[in-house]
Amino acid sequence: MNMAQNKEAWGSRLGVIMAVAGSAVGLGNFLRFPGLAAQYGGGAFMIAYAISFLIIGLPIGWAEWAMGRYAGSLGYNSAPGAFASIVRRPWAKYAGIIGVIIPVVIYMYYVVIEAWCIGYAVNFWTGQMHLQDAKQTVDLFTNFTGAGADASAMSFQFDRALPWLLGVFVFNFWLIYRGLSGGIEKMCNIAMPLLIVLALVVLARVMTLGAPDATKPHDNVSNGLGYMWNPSKVMVTKITPGPDDKPREVVGSAAILEAEKEVAASSGSLVLKTISPWSQLLNPSLWLAAAGQIFFSLSVGFGVIIVYASYMKKDDDVVLSGLTASSANEFCEVALGGLITIPAAVAFLGVAGIAGQAGVGLGFKVLPLVFSKMPAGAFFGGAFFFMLFLAAITSSISMLQPGIAFIEECLGVGRKVSVSILGLLTSFGTAFVLYFSADLKALDTLDFWVGTFLIFMLATIQIIMFGWVWGMGKGMSELERGASIKVPAIFRPIIKWVCPAFLLSIFALWLLKEIFGFDIATAQFGEVSGYVTDLFGAKSKLAAQLSVALAIGIFVFFALISSRSKSYRRAEQGLPKN
Repeated sequence: MNMAQNKEAWGSRLGVIMAVAGSAVGLGNFLRFPGLAAQYGGGAFMIAYAISFLIIGLPIGWAEWAMGRYAGSLGYNSAPGAFASIVRRPWAKYAGIIGVIIPVVIYMYYVVIEAWCIGYAVNFWTGQMHLQDAKQTVDLFTNFTGAGADASAMSFQFDRALPWLLGVFVFNFWLIYRGLSGGIEKMCNIAMPLLIVLALVVLARVMTLGAPDATKPHDNVSNGLGYMWNPSKVMVTKITPGPDDKPREVVGSAAILEAEKEVAASSGSLVLKTISPWSQLLNPSLWLAAAGQIFFSLSVGFGVIIVYASYMKKDDDVVLSGLTASSANEFCEVALGGLITIPAAVAFLGVAGIAGQAGVGLGFKVLPLVFSKMPAGAFFGGAFFFMLFLAAITSSISMLQPGIAFIEECLGVGRKVSVSILGLLTSFGTAFVLYFSADLKALDTLDFWVGTFLIFMLATIQIIMFGWVWGMGKGMSELERGASIKVPAIFRPIIKWVCPAFLLSIFALWLLKEIFGFDIATAQFGEVSGYVTDLFGAKSKLAAQLSVALAIGIFVFFALISSRSKSYRRAEQGLPKN
């Protein structure tokens, strides 16, 4: 291969890696990860997160890279095509449809949140954010998103989501229409470096905040970092707490010293407890949260990696590619997201001010007030939300490609037709999410059943397919073809035994907790999850029922066109598409 050919091949491979990294780096890095880390014990959560990365994230990611490249060598670029070509059974393509449903449906509500990000950024930069207290911040969020009532965000005002949503929706499809190299790769090549630069700028500002309010010296950046990262937790609690009494966490040596004096002067009504990381790790919910974050963080179990890996050449290094994409994501998540969000919120609002806030609530109900109180907050608030927008758009455009590849493969149509079909489908779904905006019920329901439940299912199917159906011999041979580094031997038993067992255990615990209301700590059945009661019984919600019906309807539509696909019939025989 001459130098020009080598450069061209590397450029193609690098573009795929950037597209996968762009898919992985998203809102979860800067909002979901910090919130979960703080909620589940900081340092204890990080231990579970690191273990989950090693026994779930890397193995499933490598399996997807290998299966995708193998399918691509036969001409198949979709998850159903990949599954059918590997398993060679009719049912495989229907299991693969889950890998199309997940990114397509997640896009329908993810692009709505993306519109919130650019709307907040522009409103900050134009000086429209004049927030004085938490009530104003929550009211702004409620009005902007339409959370107060169905369809209330569907107004052409810049303090409502609709005009921003129309803009980002069109921009997403303009990029996807331009193709993998002309649209997705170029956008990721521009957006990813810009995102990191903006994140570093905001991080530098956050790290220099100190204690903004001299009358509250414990509310500072250092204690914000401690709140998130300390492995042990120090809590002040009542000896006999009432129904409304909650433990209060104290962070920092000075705050702990004050708490000790408060307890000593309480005549025995208060006690200071230190919760070790090991006792926190006995909480199954912590492991569920850590594993779920790994799925979101690395885009494993989404059906996205399989599609992008299918565009790589037969001998491209997928082992190193998987490590590179994962490393880029982990840098953004741990080194940037983990150092920006919580420390800034604690510095201005204190530990009590952010307790119970996570994810979207932390990002849109807490941080706008933080930036409003910060010197030059209009600039840094705009930079932060524009950074979120860049993270979101690199993910959303990557989510569209699996649907495009599937439609082209099933129907034998070109990109114009496939983009048009997917555009009509997702525009209906996005409008549905925007219309049923009360309490964000449609968004929340789709996020649970598709963005959590189906991801667990697909990840489990994929790792079992790789290690047990395809076989470790064939799978590892495909994975290591062209690799400049070999997969460490320890990962062979992890892929075949540990990862499936861990996933099945987590999935069973998750079902018990969320679906059946089983409290693992007390070993008793309690109330059934609200996600279940939203669908059945006297407390059922129409928006939730219609959301699940929407996902099922899309599955049926995709299954019908898959059943008639000549390409998939060839895949089931182990034949190339053409």
